Amino acid sequence: MTWLRALLAAGLSVIMPGAGHVLVRDWLRAALFAGLFLSASALFLPIEQLAAAGPITNVDEITAYADVMSEETDSMTQFLLSFIALFAAIDATFRALGYPPGGTDTADGPTCPECGKEIDEDLAFCHWCTTRLEPESSDEEPAHS
Repeated sequence: MTWLRALLAAGLSVIMPGAGHVLVRDWLRAALFAGLFLSASALFLPIEQLAAAGPITNVDEITAYADVMSEETDSMTQFLLSFIALFAAIDATFRALGYPPGGTDTADGPTCPECGKEIDEDLAFCHWCTTRLEPESSDEEPAHS
């Protein structure tokens, strides 16, 4: 399940940087990567040529957008946007796999054995990664005197 979640997070981040972080509920990083990608897109993409291509309603218009992107965008812009998407995908993958373990070292209470985040003692599952938590049971038998 963890590998499937990591691959899904990576795939979502390739499509839209920040989407993979939403899957692993890392909201700050999701906003950071999405904002960085959208800002770079707004600054460097040829908006006028893309707007002239019209709205996307079928496959032929998607290929028109791809043609505008490949012809009108310089290689440095393509590299920058690809780098942001790739870095977001790698980061989302590592976050989904649990690296760095626990995320933060400031947990005061019990932590989840799967994701390492702080959990509520009253719940039977981790509200971060939905792992079922086994109740604490004492295996020790009372000593007979």
